[in-house]
Amino acid sequence: MAGYPHGSGYPPYGAPPANPYGAPPANPYASVPAPYGAAPPPSAPYAPGGAAPGPVKPGKDHGHQGGFHGGPPVAQPYAAAGGYPPVGPMPAFTPFAALVPSQFPPGTDPSLVACFQAADQDGSGLIDDKELQRALSSYNQSFSIRTVHLLMYLFTGTNVHKIGPKEFTSVFYSLQNWRAIFERFDRDRSGRIDANELRDALLSLGFSVSPIVLDLLVSKFDKTGGKNRAIEYDNFIECCLSVKGLTEKFKERDTSYSGMANFSYENFMLTVLPFLIA
Repeated sequence: MAGYPHGSGYPPYGAPPANPYGAPPANPYASVPAPYGAAPPPSAPYAPGGAAPGPVKPGKDHGHQGGFHGGPPVAQPYAAAGGYPPVGPMPAFTPFAALVPSQFPPGTDPSLVACFQAADQDGSGLIDDKELQRALSSYNQSFSIRTVHLLMYLFTGTNVHKIGPKEFTSVFYSLQNWRAIFERFDRDRSGRIDANELRDALLSLGFSVSPIVLDLLVSKFDKTGGKNRAIEYDNFIECCLSVKGLTEKFKERDTSYSGMANFSYENFMLTVLPFLIA
């Protein structure tokens, strides 16, 4: 079962993107957005002729509060008298929002449907983290509970540790494609990929990270604490989930694709903490 079934509505997750963020643009001054993670080209602070740039319109924000890229800085500093400034109404987004019920996409492999139904022992139409962990292990996909939590968060947008049929299907086929990528870059078939192979694997997924970030990723996800300078498949998945999730959250704020964005304190915490507490 390689890739998504025809007509499922899902793209082949993990396949090289048509215009990856990691690929250098042919013309850094063209209208094509600069790649994510790559250093932005030098540019003047103002538009041609010395005119100040016009106002930046807010972009897609999913109900969050706070500034946007190009917008004014936060009015009150964090260290305002009396501690942090008072916060306004809670944003519409919450990582603990209820999961919307879903259905299997058309054309889903019957064995995948049977796997989900076997895991859904109470017939609720949802499976929890432990049930997902067991379901994946039946397909030789063994992951730590933290990795399972990251999968659930990235594919549901909530931290309630529940997943439905649609998200389960997306997780399963995405993991198949990610395993294929890992095996493609594990050139010596050691069951591990080193820093250079990880860099190439991330580029194939569309993410360009600096050598410093790459070094941090290897140190974090190497089971030997950085001694082997290599990561195994299960930690490779956790690494990719972290890079993918944080990049997508950042892109929501980077409306001009410049590699820069403004965050309120609240939005920064809501962006980072779900990845820390998974």
